[in-house]
Amino acid sequence: MKIVILERNSIGLDIPMDVYEKHGDVEYYANTVTNEEVKERIKDADAVIANKAPLNAENLSGAKNVRFIGELATGFDNIDIGYCREKGIRVSNVKDYSTAMVAQHTFTLALPLLQKLFHYDKYVKSGEYASQDRFSNFDEAFCELDGKTWGIVGMGNIGSKVAKIAEAFGCTVITHSLTGNKNPYGYENVGKDELLERSDVLSLHCPLSDLSRNYIDEAALKKMKNTAVLINVARGPVIDTKALYDALTGGEIAAAGLDVLDKEPLEKDSPLSSIKDSNKLIITPHLSWASTEARKRLADEVYKNFTAFLEGKERNAVC
Repeated sequence: MKIVILERNSIGLDIPMDVYEKHGDVEYYANTVTNEEVKERIKDADAVIANKAPLNAENLSGAKNVRFIGELATGFDNIDIGYCREKGIRVSNVKDYSTAMVAQHTFTLALPLLQKLFHYDKYVKSGEYASQDRFSNFDEAFCELDGKTWGIVGMGNIGSKVAKIAEAFGCTVITHSLTGNKNPYGYENVGKDELLERSDVLSLHCPLSDLSRNYIDEAALKKMKNTAVLINVARGPVIDTKALYDALTGGEIAAAGLDVLDKEPLEKDSPLSSIKDSNKLIITPHLSWASTEARKRLADEVYKNFTAFLEGKERNAVC
């Protein structure tokens, strides 16, 4: 059989993927972006391994042999599931492979902002600390998490893990459900306005949908405390970028930590590109899922999904 891996580099070259070669001829592509690239590369494929490459009806219609698509991710909005179901193409994804890392990265973003870590690191390395006449410096006020309110949108596996960690820091955890369902973990569930008004730290862990798109907009940001820290490790379009820029530069909120953006990679003309103060804004390049351990789990799970398909078993099947 012919197996096509459309985005080999998306999982990192340090993670081996040659295990597929025992099952047939494998074609590797560093990255695949356009519809034209997809069409040409999968036209003779029996199985496709993809991440973000568009696998829609138009692209798949010319690939008559495709019977399996392995998603190198949890989300599968790049795949036309209705078409695959109609044509009997198995689609499998991977869940929970990066839960620990995304939860960890949530705090990696929040803590430096709360503690003005970059300011003090720069202060010491600049030589100013060595020149002062006292043992400490705290010219930029910072705060502790203990006693603060941590708000969460999206109480799945990641959100619930973040809640536990926040509790360990001494936070009161409140949540808001986009769908109206109460979280099963016993945390206080509040309305959107109350969530915005009470949260000292607000972290986003929800999937992108019509309910979550631009969830944090100009009106939402105006309801937040001017001391609040906003963390987004969900999807970029959950936040209105221009509104966030205005809120940060206008002092409506204190700081934001982002691992996701509405357009990735960050565009040079994005308003957020002009904010150079890392005590106000930290942006990481969509890496919260990508620890070595998480990427290895992801690769292993996709391969297990593939071998289960070959054995006639259903494993992590989306359709």
